[in-house]
Amino acid sequence: MSLTDTAIRNAKPGEKPIKRFAGGGLYLRHNQNGSRWWRFDYRFAGKRRTLSMGVYPAVGLKQARDKRDAARKQLAAGIDPGLARKAERSADADSFEAVAREWFAKYAPRWAPGHASKIIGRFERDIFPPGWAACPWAR
Repeated sequence: MSLTDTAIRNAKPGEKPIKRFAGGGLYLRHNQNGSRWWRFDYRFAGKRRTLSMGVYPAVGLKQARDKRDAARKQLAAGIDPGLARKAERSADADSFEAVAREWFAKYAPRWAPGHASKIIGRFERDIFPPGWAACPWAR
């Protein structure tokens, strides 16, 4: 029996979190406090991963299935949907790296090529991730 919107609305929370499966790795996790979260389980590079698809009723059954289908298309293309979402969020944010690269692109044409390569090289080596992991003060 497939999951329906009526079944979701009428479901009561239990003593433990309950998973109500919608197929294709998608399920609704119904917690003890009454909250309901859409989750998508998948495997990428031999590891099990879980991706949150949103909270019910803000994300309905059809929307959750559409999000699941989009994630499955990414998996078929060899892309990890969790990492893709993370990269999308970091690209949208005004991170230091994004601002610094914009600054570099603006001023680099005025500089000598050697100076420009030193500046961007220092940024990439010392400041941008994964450079932070090598910094003694970032530990």
